[in-house]
Amino acid sequence: MNYNYHTHTYRCHHADGTEREYIEKAIEGGIKYMGFSDHIPFRFPNGFESEHRIYTCDVKDYFDILKALREEYKDKIEISIGFESEFYPKYYKEMIQNATEAGAEYLILGQHYLGNELPDRITSSSMHEKYEELKEYADTVIMAMESGYFTYVAHPDILNFAGDDKLYDSEMRRICAKSRELDIPLEINFIGIRTNRRYPYEKFWKIAGEEKSPVTFGFDAHDADAACDKKSVSKAMELVEKHKLNYIGKPKLRLLKNPSDS
Repeated sequence: MNYNYHTHTYRCHHADGTEREYIEKAIEGGIKYMGFSDHIPFRFPNGFESEHRIYTCDVKDYFDILKALREEYKDKIEISIGFESEFYPKYYKEMIQNATEAGAEYLILGQHYLGNELPDRITSSSMHEKYEELKEYADTVIMAMESGYFTYVAHPDILNFAGDDKLYDSEMRRICAKSRELDIPLEINFIGIRTNRRYPYEKFWKIAGEEKSPVTFGFDAHDADAACDKKSVSKAMELVEKHKLNYIGKPKLRLLKNPSDS
């Protein structure tokens, strides 16, 4: 594995270490293609900014530092700069336009909330028993893939559904089938492996294997040591082999375009 497009910085308020430390660790581990994708900044109409994102006042610093480091290390590693973003049906055009104007080159989808985050702030990773919430998650991920803005879907198995397995199978199968149809990869997320989270979730990846969805890997680095997480590769490959996943390796970046240009 010589790539990783899922890397955060301290600006998201739940990661540690400098960008230089991440880059040098990645180079040391043989990474040739690296993407920084910190949580997308967004100020809601009421002025609220989520505490787990880059604040809008820090966006310029994010790009200035990474562009300077990209130039400094250009002979050793290829660095891309983007964001991990939710898809909020009510706000996505504004979010993507803001990201594009800031200089983001690509986006990965990380659907951490149901709906538009506000007012309810219902997280995808909390336990859900209602079919309506399961369907809302699937509908939103599919809308995001259909928008054409996202390189891949990060931790697509993040939704914690405690209801009927048949309903889970039906809705996740829609996501996996759409992934195959649009050739948008699904990410096996390594922070879940490193920290023993609920995901990677076997039931989801069994479906992805049956649907032949394209699959990629992402370190989801929140500290420098995770910028080349080779220890988790073997466990991820066990999933690939067990469920006969369509592992594609390095994903092709979908370069970001401003919605107003569409």
